[in-house]
Amino acid sequence: MRKKVVLSCTSCNSRNYSTMKKADSAERLEMKKFCKSCNDHTIHRETK
Repeated sequence: MRKKVVLSCTSCNSRNYSTMKKADSAERLEMKKFCKSCNDHTIHRETK
């Protein structure tokens, strides 16, 4: 089973992306993505 999660930028806190992850994983997802607000590639973390 997979779960939908939302990713937010660590520098400006805008919620830009949504993705899927395994439902049984305990750690939060982190990806380096392009932020339209910052106009730069930044770390995006999974929000609650």
